[in-house]
Amino acid sequence: MQDLKKRTKQFAFDCWRFCATVPKSREFNAWVNQLIRSSSSVGANYRASQRAKSTRDFINKLKIVEEEADESMYWLELFGMGMPAHKEEITKLHQEAKELLAITVSSIKTARRNEN
Repeated sequence: MQDLKKRTKQFAFDCWRFCATVPKSREFNAWVNQLIRSSSSVGANYRASQRAKSTRDFINKLKIVEEEADESMYWLELFGMGMPAHKEEITKLHQEAKELLAITVSSIKTARRNEN
């Protein structure tokens, strides 16, 4: 799981680095703030899940990771519409969010199965 800790942290950093390239405007600033919040929340909540007090607590924290990864995908999709010249970078970030989401959903299913 250490690898996933690093991977979620890298995802947050990569989104932050992408956001630094976004033109400064009232419209884009709102999206930048949202993407930075949701992408960094993926790693922060995954990290918190590793210190869960119970299986239920673990699942609840992973559900937050799931929501935040999905939200990150949403903001990246909007950036893809608004900044087509950055399609390649946005596609890579979106793919990473999609993979993190799939891993998280799988982990939630496994935890639920093991809980019963």
